[in-house]
This record gives sequence, structure tokens and C-alpha cells, in this order.
Amino acid sequence: MTTDISASKIDGIKKSVYTALWFMFLTFPIMVIKVNTIDNIIIWRWENMFFIGAGSFILSFIWRYMISKNEMKSEDSTGILQTFSEKITSEKKIYIPIIIAAAVFVIAFPFIFSMYNTNIMITALIYVMLGLGLNIVVGISGHLFLGYAAFYAAGAYTYALLNHHFDISFWFALPIGAAIGAVIGILLGFPVLRLKGDYLAIVTLGFGEIVRLILENWNDFSFGPSGIANIPRPPLFNLKLSLSEAIVYLYFIMVVLCIFTVFIIRRLEDSRIGRALVALREDETACQAMGIDKTKIKLTAFALGTTWAGMGGVLFAAKTTFVNPSSFTIWESIMVLCIVVLGGMGSIVGVIIGAMILILLPEYLRAFSEYRMIIFGIVLVLMMIFRPGGIVTSVRKNYKFELESK
Repeated sequence: MTTDISASKIDGIKKSVYTALWFMFLTFPIMVIKVNTIDNIIIWRWENMFFIGAGSFILSFIWRYMISKNEMKSEDSTGILQTFSEKITSEKKIYIPIIIAAAVFVIAFPFIFSMYNTNIMITALIYVMLGLGLNIVVGISGHLFLGYAAFYAAGAYTYALLNHHFDISFWFALPIGAAIGAVIGILLGFPVLRLKGDYLAIVTLGFGEIVRLILENWNDFSFGPSGIANIPRPPLFNLKLSLSEAIVYLYFIMVVLCIFTVFIIRRLEDSRIGRALVALREDETACQAMGIDKTKIKLTAFALGTTWAGMGGVLFAAKTTFVNPSSFTIWESIMVLCIVVLGGMGSIVGVIIGAMILILLPEYLRAFSEYRMIIFGIVLVLMMIFRPGGIVTSVRKNYKFELESK
């Protein structure tokens, strides 16, 4: 056993040395050679080779060590967060005080923190709703979906256009936006029923770009790049609210809608439709052999997922009071997908944590704004290697059927 460990260490050192030499070779023209065009001389910076070689060797060695440690762990280990969450949910003495404390904090949040912080939290809650909606399609039913911003835009423009032309209020536009999101999801679902994996991702990506380009170029319909301004915030009966009061009111609307979303998805997971979606994700052939209508279940997954995107779009329009096509680019779809993947596909708690991390941290770490995308990419790479199931891994449920004894 000791011989095997030492042999693996020696092999890791050799591979790290090869990696360092390869990086030194690749970066030699850039890091060593410097041409002074004024004096027509070449400056040789050989000391840079030492730093490149030493740094790449150390990073490669640490990387291989972490991968070997990760491979030694048991495959069925659910991690510290999952064990902790299971312990909390299994003991009422623990989770009831935590729920009460969380409820008090959520209610007091807009009165403790500034309007800026409340505004950021509203954005985070919108992305929580979007992430939970996409989680139905990606996490529960297992379909890779990259055009989610199209349905987000459909909801936002539904409220903006209905209010602009017909003076429809927020509360009437909210269910209409959800319904339009569901209808467009079903219309997109019919042509792509036979597609899955990368092919489905490419088709939905193209659909998202088509919607954005239509909104950007169809001036008579969507007002083009200029967008639509002066969209009213949610009214509270006939009361006139100041800006701060309107933001606090919208914050509590988002809290209620997020709780409603969690409740619906929890009920969906334990329902017949939810179990059919999971079966579809695991094996489509076996799912169809068990008598499940694959077409109906796929369309149901698309409709349910895009419903929340439509609602999120209406809320986004009400929050910003302005919409234009640049708010619904491919990066919005990627951001929502990253929330689901980072938090944990199929996990409600994981999606909420992922949304809070990816939306709140960039706002509070603006000092590192230049390196935001680099840090973001590094975090995603590390997560995919060392914790591919996400921050909170979804636990496979076991259902037991007990026959009553006569």
C-alpha cells in the first residue's frame, strides 16, 4: 500500500514537471522576449521563466492532489451541507426555531437595510423564481435548456405592451404573463419533442436569439432598441406610494411569490407528474415502457418551467419600469442555468443558495469587478470537478407502499 502511494506521488510529480515545462515553452515568446522598438534592441527576461515554471508546477501538483483526494471519497457521500440539511429537517426542535428566525429576518430585512440592499434582494428573489422554474426543466426532467431568456422577455413585454396600449395593471398582467410563457413553451416543445442533450440546447439557444432579434428589430411591435419606459410598479389599492415604499411593497410581493413557487414545486415533486418527470430524466425508454405518455410529460415540463419565466418577466418589468431587448441576452439564460447547476440540479434549497451567491456576491464585491468573470469561471470549473452535484445535492427519494393488514 505504501509503495503504491509513493509511486503515485512520484508519477504526480513527473506530470507536474511536464506541465511546468510545457507552460514555459508556450509562454516563452511573451514572458521572456521584449522588443524595444525605440532603441532596436531585444530585452531577455529570463527571470520570468522561473516564476512561470515554479507557479505552474505548484498549481499542477495541488490540482492533482485535490483530484486524487476527491476520487478517494466514497461515491455515495452526500457532503456536509446535505447531511446538515437532513439533520435539520428530521428534528422539529432544530428546524422550527430556524424557520422562525428566518421568517423574522425576511420580514425585517427592508426595514433594517437600505433601499439599495432591498432592491438587490428583489433582483435575487426574481432569479430564485427563474432558477426554480428552470429547475423543473433541467433538474427534474433532465432537459438542457438554453433559451430561458426568451420566455423571461415574453413575460416582461407582455406587461409592458398591455400596460402601454390597454392600461392593464400589474395584477392582471401577472397571470397573463405566466399563461403566455406556458403557451410559448408548449409551442416550442412540439417541434423539439424528439431532441435531447446538445441538440435540444442548440435549438433552444437559437429560439432565444430569434426572440431577442425580433424584439430588437420589430419597431412597430416592441419599439425596437429604445424599449418601453414608464411601466408602473405594482399598485396597492388606490394608495400613492413613494419610491422607497413601492420597493418595500415589491419586496414582500417577491417573498410571497417565492414561497408560493417553492410550495408548488414541492407538491410537484411528490405528485404523479413529478415522478413521471424524474422517470423521464432517468430513462426515456423505460419510462415509455411503463405506460407514461412521453409527449404529454415533456410538454408539461416545458409549460411548467416557462410559466415561472413569464411571471419573472412581469416582475422584472415592474421592478425596473423599463424593458428593452438588451436585458434578455443569452447571458441571462446562462446565468439562470449556472444558478441551477451551481446550487444543485433538482434541489430547491440548492437553487435558492445558488441564486443568492451568483446575484448578491457580485454586487457586494464590486472592488473585484474586473476579475468577476475570471473568478466566476474558476468557481464553476472547481464545482464541476469536485462537486458535480452542486452545493446541495438532490437526494433520490424512495417510496414505500405498505399493505394494510386485515
